[in-house]
Amino acid sequence: MQWKDITDPTQIGEIKQQPGYSLIFKHSTRCSVSAMAKRRFEMDWEAIPADTSLYFLDLISYRNISSQIAETFQVHHESPQILLIKDGDCILDASHSDISADEVAEVVKTNS
Repeated sequence: MQWKDITDPTQIGEIKQQPGYSLIFKHSTRCSVSAMAKRRFEMDWEAIPADTSLYFLDLISYRNISSQIAETFQVHHESPQILLIKDGDCILDASHSDISADEVAEVVKTNS
């Protein structure tokens, strides 16, 4: 699996319109907790179905896009944070030590 970087605000609208599952990982490049959460997530991400689009947001470089994500998907901003999107709606959000690829995989299985 591979991250698709979010660098343009228009990508958020595209993710909202995309059918199926997408996952957004909001990461602070200056935070050790965020680095640990990302590393742990990537170690287990093979549990997530391969047709799930994985998006990565560098919060430091694109803070305005992070705010747009919070507004678009009606979630409180956290860092680090994952959002699991199904057919344009956020069905799971988790932050800090609650970030889990296994949980994402389980939610996808039960909602498919």
